[in-house]
Amino acid sequence: MSFLWPQYLWLLLLAPALAWLYVALLRRKKRALSYASLRVVKEALGPGARYRRHIPPALFLLAMIIILLAVARPTAMVTLPSEGRMIILAMDVSRSMLATDVKPDRISAAKDAAKAFMQEVPANIKIGLVTFAGTAAVVQAPTHNREDLVAAIDRFTLQRHTAIGSGIMASLATIFPDEGIIVEQGYTSGWGQPAQETPRNAPIARAPKPEAKKEFKPVAPGTYTSASIILLTDGRRTTGPDPLASARMAADRGVKIHTVGFGSAAGGAVNMEGYSMYMAFDEETLKAIASLTHADYFKASSGEDLSKVYSTLSTKFVLEKKESEITALMAAGAALLAVLAGALSLLWFNRLA
Repeated sequence: MSFLWPQYLWLLLLAPALAWLYVALLRRKKRALSYASLRVVKEALGPGARYRRHIPPALFLLAMIIILLAVARPTAMVTLPSEGRMIILAMDVSRSMLATDVKPDRISAAKDAAKAFMQEVPANIKIGLVTFAGTAAVVQAPTHNREDLVAAIDRFTLQRHTAIGSGIMASLATIFPDEGIIVEQGYTSGWGQPAQETPRNAPIARAPKPEAKKEFKPVAPGTYTSASIILLTDGRRTTGPDPLASARMAADRGVKIHTVGFGSAAGGAVNMEGYSMYMAFDEETLKAIASLTHADYFKASSGEDLSKVYSTLSTKFVLEKKESEITALMAAGAALLAVLAGALSLLWFNRLA
């Protein structure tokens, strides 16, 4: 727990002063009674009532302490229903997704799991779709319309190569359309050589005019709560920008990238241009991306596993933890204790404490 106005915590010194005052009043009453009359009062009260008479004042003192804490405007991490947010689902559509180690094949299982995920996510959350292979493209802008998203998934077409970094860049450009993020920036082949041609389908956000461009200030990783990225891939980078460099861009903007490695641990066979190749995902890179952005990494070796991963992620977007002021909550608790103290005093002793 932290406080927005910690300078008012000195008011807590009033609590021991109130306790001292209560004890002093009790002693004064005892001195005012004669020994004989005091014995009669004790016998009339009984052993239980003698202790019970201290309960209402103790509850009232506790209420006062909570009220004094509330004056300092306390904040705490609380779990609340998520408000309007955005999820960018970045999916690998490289030709390795034809591998059949996941039945019936990786791409079919991934499509089915993605469609189920969209139905689980609350309707007030926008979902956008980004696909990446040799290039990255926004195939569906963020929307609440689940039918449009399903139709976009059905239109997926597989391509050569795997540009994981481009998928991240395209997702960031969708989340921050006014920042002028260029998806092609840093576009190279897997061996560090410049690409032979400019990708035709990669979305390019036009850079704003110099006078309109705002100075970028990095934020703490994982602190941007308005949008998140879920990145699924079954392979490793063969082209495009460095995925870790792209992940650092996301981390500087506070955006979490939850990564999902899809496929069997040993990889799967896929026929490419007459050759049979075994394809496996780059687990270490996916873990590093998630770690950099303070997000989670998941491994799914079957369609059922992927559905469970998406189900786990959907609960993260239904409820979210955030630092919130709890002054009103503490004030309400203090009021309840004060009312309880008065009610018990009237019930037991027919007077207020």
